[in-house]
Amino acid sequence: MNNFTYQYPVKVCFGDGIAKTAIASELVKYGRNVLLAYGGGSVKRVGIYDEVMSVLKASGKNVTEFSGIMSNPTYEKVQEGAALAKENEIDFILAVGGGSVIDCCKIVSAQAKLSEDIWDLEYGKGGQPKEFIPMGAVVTAFGTGAEMNNGAVITNEEKKQKSPLWGAFYDFAVLDVGYTMTMPMKQVISGAFDTLSHCMETYLGSPRETNLSDEINEAVMRNVIKNMRASLQKPDDRLARSELVWAAAMAENGILKLGKVTDFQCHMLEHQLGAYTDCNHGQGLAVLHPVLYRHMMPDANKQFARLAVEVWGIDPSGKTEEELANAFINALSAFIKEAGLPTTLTEMGIADTDLEAIAKSTIRTGGCAKKLTDDELLSILKECI
Repeated sequence: MNNFTYQYPVKVCFGDGIAKTAIASELVKYGRNVLLAYGGGSVKRVGIYDEVMSVLKASGKNVTEFSGIMSNPTYEKVQEGAALAKENEIDFILAVGGGSVIDCCKIVSAQAKLSEDIWDLEYGKGGQPKEFIPMGAVVTAFGTGAEMNNGAVITNEEKKQKSPLWGAFYDFAVLDVGYTMTMPMKQVISGAFDTLSHCMETYLGSPRETNLSDEINEAVMRNVIKNMRASLQKPDDRLARSELVWAAAMAENGILKLGKVTDFQCHMLEHQLGAYTDCNHGQGLAVLHPVLYRHMMPDANKQFARLAVEVWGIDPSGKTEEELANAFINALSAFIKEAGLPTTLTEMGIADTDLEAIAKSTIRTGGCAKKLTDDELLSILKECI
């Protein structure tokens, strides 16, 4: 296990029907001017907006709305939010939504306190923001675990780059299972697969020897698979939903990453696919993962083989490490089909795009078992068509 220092700043309020009470109890700690951030019209259609606004008004807050945050938040949208925060002297940001809204606000929080461009600061100078507007998150769509960390994925349309930026941690996160019950099942499954992807990408990093973090991770992966199946069988199963909501948080609250250098190469490739096509993140990961994993053989065979046995329940008797590694990828591929997720880019309607540019612009991650070249990333994309 690698050396680590662990400190966790996010207060988590988890339950079913706890949102109003949890938000009200936290709001008293912050100033009067609140930026209420959300995405499209879904929070209004299902009544979440009215409920949250009633709490804000009862708490005596002066509310500025920051709406229209898109599913792949753009750098332009970040700057819009930062300008609103500065103009209205915002004391606190309340993000209500899924990973896109929550990610966008992390960078708004930082940019609003900076006199320079945060993209230039982080990618040009290698710096990090030091001051932030405090924030709270109310999760209405789960899967990304974005409320659990200070990383955000932002699309810089001008640069054709969908890349991580580092902003603020949330002071608190409200995970009300009831708020997620309005999610369409397609979104539930896509988000849950993103959670599974986070777990796999963490697990497959270095060291390759299994540690305590990995063994906890195996339990989370088993739980996600079980409850994705339960949700497909019974979409209104609140117990299954609550497990998936907490699994998404567990995948990104740092516990599974302790002592690890993570992989996340599949995420980096999908991010660039998203930068060029604006595709659904979870679906893109479902298409890429099995193909990329076959390219990672035999470098990751030991971990693949353990996943086959410990997560997918494959009997190791009489099987070589390579056979078990293949069995893991086959099981993953079969599960993706079972879940109704796409298995090709053609199914997603995005086969006609600049695959070479996507491959060349993809960030390479240090924890990946295999150092993939531009040509190999291009081959993976072509095989996904």
